[in-house]
Amino acid sequence: MSETRSDGELLRAVAADADRRAFEELYRRYAPWLRARLRGRCADTSVVDDVVQETFLAVWRGKARYREEGSGDVAGWLWRIGSRRLVDALRGDGARGRLRQALARLRHRDEVSAEERVLAGVEHGDLAGALVRLSPELRAVLQATVIDGLTTREAAVLLGIPPGTVKTRAMRARKQLREALA
Repeated sequence: MSETRSDGELLRAVAADADRRAFEELYRRYAPWLRARLRGRCADTSVVDDVVQETFLAVWRGKARYREEGSGDVAGWLWRIGSRRLVDALRGDGARGRLRQALARLRHRDEVSAEERVLAGVEHGDLAGALVRLSPELRAVLQATVIDGLTTREAAVLLGIPPGTVKTRAMRARKQLREALA
C-alpha cells in the first residue's frame, strides 16, 4: 500500500525527475475539477478540453513553475494557468470562437446552468447579450469578483494581474454593461 503524496511532493517530483506517476496522480486529482471550472466559463467542451491539456502540458514540460511560497495552493495555481490559457484561446479565435460558443450554448439549451437561471430572471435589458459582448478580460474580472465573490486582491492573484488592473477592468465592465442596458 503506497502512501499518498502531497501536491507539493508531486509537483517537485514532476519538475525534478519528470516522474510520470506523480504527473498522472496530479492530473487525476485536478483535471476533472479544472475542466468543471473552465466549463463554467466556456460552453465549447473542445476548447475546454484543449485548455486543460495545455495547462497540464505546461506543468509537464516545466513551462509553468510552482513556487510553494507565493503561488498559493496547487488548485489556485492550476486555475490561474488554465484561466489565462482560456482567455488566450478565446481571444485568439475572435469572432469565430464567439460564434462557436454561441452555437454550443444553443445545443445545450436543455442544460440550464445556475447563471442562466439568474439571467432568465432579469426583467430589464439584455444582460446575457451585454455580458457576451464584453471582452474576455473584462468578463473574467466580472466572473471572478461578482460570480465567484472574490475580493480584488484574490481576483488579482487568480487572474495573474495587478489589483489596480482588476479595479480598472471591473469599472470598465460595469460602465459598458450600464450603457448596453440603458
